[in-house]
Amino acid sequence: MPINILMPALSPTMEQGNLVKWLKKEGDKVKAGDVIAEIETDKATMEVEAVDEGTLGKILVAEGTNDVAVNKPIAVLFEEGEDASAVSAAPAEQPKTAAAPEAKKEEPKKEEPKVEAAKAEPAKPAPVAAPVPAPKANGAGVKVFASPLARRIAKERGVNLSAIAGSGPHGRIVKKDVESARPGAGAPAAAGGGAFGLPLMPDDQIRALFEPGSYDVVPHDGMRRTIATRMQQSMIVVPHFFLAVDFEVDALLKLREEMNSYAPKEDGKPVWRVSVNDLIVKAFALTLKKHPNANASWTEGGMLRHHNVDIGIAVAIPGGGLITPILRNAQDKPLPELAQESSNLAKRARDKKLKPHEYQGGTAAISNLGMYGVKHFTAIVNPPHSTILAVAASEKRPVVVGDKIEIRTMMTATLSCDHRVVDGADAANIMQTLKGFVEKPVGLVM
Repeated sequence: MPINILMPALSPTMEQGNLVKWLKKEGDKVKAGDVIAEIETDKATMEVEAVDEGTLGKILVAEGTNDVAVNKPIAVLFEEGEDASAVSAAPAEQPKTAAAPEAKKEEPKKEEPKVEAAKAEPAKPAPVAAPVPAPKANGAGVKVFASPLARRIAKERGVNLSAIAGSGPHGRIVKKDVESARPGAGAPAAAGGGAFGLPLMPDDQIRALFEPGSYDVVPHDGMRRTIATRMQQSMIVVPHFFLAVDFEVDALLKLREEMNSYAPKEDGKPVWRVSVNDLIVKAFALTLKKHPNANASWTEGGMLRHHNVDIGIAVAIPGGGLITPILRNAQDKPLPELAQESSNLAKRARDKKLKPHEYQGGTAAISNLGMYGVKHFTAIVNPPHSTILAVAASEKRPVVVGDKIEIRTMMTATLSCDHRVVDGADAANIMQTLKGFVEKPVGLVM
């Protein structure tokens, strides 16, 4: 019997993907574990492996097709002795083009079954109701992630899903979230009410403020929508507070220079190269190891206190977007190993080649904009993390040392905290511990 190959769900939040490339063609033999296609999600381009063996008999979705729904058949695998007669001769779905909708209009409509007018009672016009936004998206055009059961219960109780914070994986709204909301909660506000009840202007009103032809409309891709949803939810749901501390980094820079001078070489190039960010990652990981109460994730049922410190490093994607690959067990890894892994993850992140387990989870994060000359900034906590460290540029500054003014290399770092997990005094102690590791970095190599 032919086996349908379905568009896989490559991450918990994935609902559709782009079929970038077929690596097998019709008629090719396929074994379980063979890579058959490349799928682009909102976070990465990933290889899809076959789970059965047979012959790739029919490709149903052509490469280059975007927005293919999860669990939709993309190809058919024939078992031994089967051929194309075993399936319908439906043509492969072609990549979407601008002309596709027009072509669809020209298709002749199927004849509707006739109903005798004498037996059919004229239908009464339905009462006109005020338009209600669809529950699957809020006013900002950001997708609301909810389970099918949660959507059904919300519809029955008149609960607006866009006003609910989800407690499921990756912020997904689940049954208990809807049941705990009062009926009618989060009902759509007056015109102009947007995401999470915030007063946002509709698209047409915003565009009316500008001259026609003075702008281009660039559709949001999956990654931008995911970033928008996650960050917006975080700023509204997570009670943030921020602490900024100045570090003297002369000793840190000297350690980096000395370590890199001892790096072994292959073909004349260093095998590894420790960056300032690698040193900050190590210092932050050791700091959180000393403050386990902050190395935690908030859940409604209880605090998750993590045994290891898994640090996410924010990486900008060429062309727009952001992803946070995770350095696992960062507290235990020697700096050369940490540097190699960080460099490898960052490169594959920019190439959109990360696998889900490499960017999902983590216990804290670091965002470093120092290479851009930024002097100070704050970052948004990305649950399940409860902290994120914003690292600015190091620069020469006059500082008071004793009774003298001296020139030292200084850096400002700002810690963003989830106040449900971390209290102010605890955060202040964290920054003092971090300051100790940065200003006396011998502890990073011991």
